[in-house]
Amino acid sequence: MKIGLQIPEFNWAGGPTKLGSTLAQVARTAEQAGFESIWVMDHFWQIRGFGKPEQEMLEGYSALAFMAAVTSRARLGTMVTGAVYRYPGVLAKTVTTLDVLSGGRAWLGIGAAWNEAESRGLAIPFPPIAERFERLEETLQICLAMWEGNRGSEKPFNGKHYQLERPLNVPQSLSRPHPPILIGGGGEKKTLRMVAQYADACNLFPTPELAHKLDVLRDHCKALGRNYDEIEKTAIFSFDVGESGEKVGQVIGGLRWLAGMGIQTVIGNVPRIDRIKPLEIIGEKVIPAVAGLEPQVAAK
Repeated sequence: MKIGLQIPEFNWAGGPTKLGSTLAQVARTAEQAGFESIWVMDHFWQIRGFGKPEQEMLEGYSALAFMAAVTSRARLGTMVTGAVYRYPGVLAKTVTTLDVLSGGRAWLGIGAAWNEAESRGLAIPFPPIAERFERLEETLQICLAMWEGNRGSEKPFNGKHYQLERPLNVPQSLSRPHPPILIGGGGEKKTLRMVAQYADACNLFPTPELAHKLDVLRDHCKALGRNYDEIEKTAIFSFDVGESGEKVGQVIGGLRWLAGMGIQTVIGNVPRIDRIKPLEIIGEKVIPAVAGLEPQVAAK
């Protein structure tokens, strides 16, 4: 089992003047502790469940680029970019830039977007959900086309919502054939079908429906002729090990349950992360304990 770190909030001791130095320390410590990847939310306001909209929130790709400069091994991505937040060509260029400058460590984490208040507040177009999914699919197609194309051989893209006369992308990503794509969400008709068709990984919530969601993904793969085993199965989690590690056993138990459900990679937040010690405890006691865990669910 691989372990990734999600950083969903920045309401840390010291306030904005300390954010840069604290984030650098968090990223370095996480990498040293053995976290395989580091993720940030692609939100402009804080979201429910983590705080009030007025609390500190960093723009995702700027934060990832900053962390790329202070790390050397951890993969980097958003959990997840709302497809309507950026023009697809700009998004492909942004992820490519992160990939090149990080030495080939970028992920494209993406979904259909859900935060209407945030979008309306910042004048980001927020069409109805059916259109957001259409735009998500076209965005995936455009990103893949831009990562595939060679200089001078780009073909125009003419979709329902986006028309690109020349989807040029130079330099190309270092990750080949492209930065891996993770699609977040468990929608059974659209989201998981797009995972089967376009993505390298899915990201699901750790609910009792998890095994069913993976069965749905398996069925979509069968219908599309995709190898289900090619797709990395990831889940969100909370690595709450307590102030001094007193909850380590509970965390390990939760990770074992997820492995039993078929999850290969767990990406979680760490409460009180700015104190650094919880990251060190996870590196010492959790990551080694679950390193050998394999997904246990048999093929359907």
